[in-house]
Amino acid sequence: MSISDQLVQLLSLLADGRFHSGTELARVLDVSRSAVWKHLHALDDLGIELVGVSGKGYKLQRPMQLLDRQHIHDQLESRAKALISELEIYPAIASTNGYLLELAQRSQSTGRVCLAEYQTAGKGRRGRAWVSPFGHNIYLSILWRYHNGPGAIAGLSLALGVAVVRALSRAGVQEVGLKWPNDIYWRERKLAGILIEVSGESSGPCHAVIGLGLNLYLPEQQAEAIEQAWVDLRYILGDGITQQRNRLVALLLSEMLPVIADFEERTLQGFIDDWRNFDCMQGRAVNIYIGEQTCTGIVRGIDDQGLLLLEDEQGRLRAFASGEVGFRSI
Repeated sequence: MSISDQLVQLLSLLADGRFHSGTELARVLDVSRSAVWKHLHALDDLGIELVGVSGKGYKLQRPMQLLDRQHIHDQLESRAKALISELEIYPAIASTNGYLLELAQRSQSTGRVCLAEYQTAGKGRRGRAWVSPFGHNIYLSILWRYHNGPGAIAGLSLALGVAVVRALSRAGVQEVGLKWPNDIYWRERKLAGILIEVSGESSGPCHAVIGLGLNLYLPEQQAEAIEQAWVDLRYILGDGITQQRNRLVALLLSEMLPVIADFEERTLQGFIDDWRNFDCMQGRAVNIYIGEQTCTGIVRGIDDQGLLLLEDEQGRLRAFASGEVGFRSI
């Protein structure tokens, strides 16, 4: 859905979590009371929880911090600032990854960052939708160009998993782990996911769009569509983290951008020891789904190329370059 400037302005007024009367909102927005009511009704479609009390007015069920380009820029580390050619923030977009993939076809840009408050067609792995309610989570994509083809950036998603864990650690999140190949977990529940889409010459120039979805706060109603165990930062750290959304974006970009920019030179070998330290699958019983095939075994880590090592029921060690992994009980 499209989001009008008036609706964004309304959300900016309500973001403090306090009550605002319909009269006040109409005056500030310079619209009628009935127009205010229509805008408030539209918030339901965005997954925004609203409270209305007679004599007091309206407020958000939970305060939110809208994305702010200047606030993010001011908190970026100097290296990350230098690597960004442009940072764009949209109230609503089909997909931040999709937007940058289209941009890559008609521009030679690199270092482009796209954020959105709301995605109408957010992308997960294997064609899944990424649940994207308005204003609570982080939907972030980065466009970067490489010189030596897709093979030169094999393992980039693993390295970026390390970067995301580092950023979350700086934000005070403990017990974060990495689930091969590109998920960030907390106590066996998914907290974030990375999606990288690569296009270009097999041995020449190529571009990558790196997407990150991070659960800051997921309202229960919107989360009903998620088919796996999930968690958000509000559950881990409490309500205060929802007011640090711009800081979190700056931390993520400050950790991710240097990894993206330096990866052709450093390769996976520069990150593999840290990935192994954060591995939350080591020694766990899992199923690996590859198309219609299911493989069962015990995870024995990853090899130096980033392939998942699985010990099957016969004690044989197998290496997997792709697949969907699910924990199981022994």
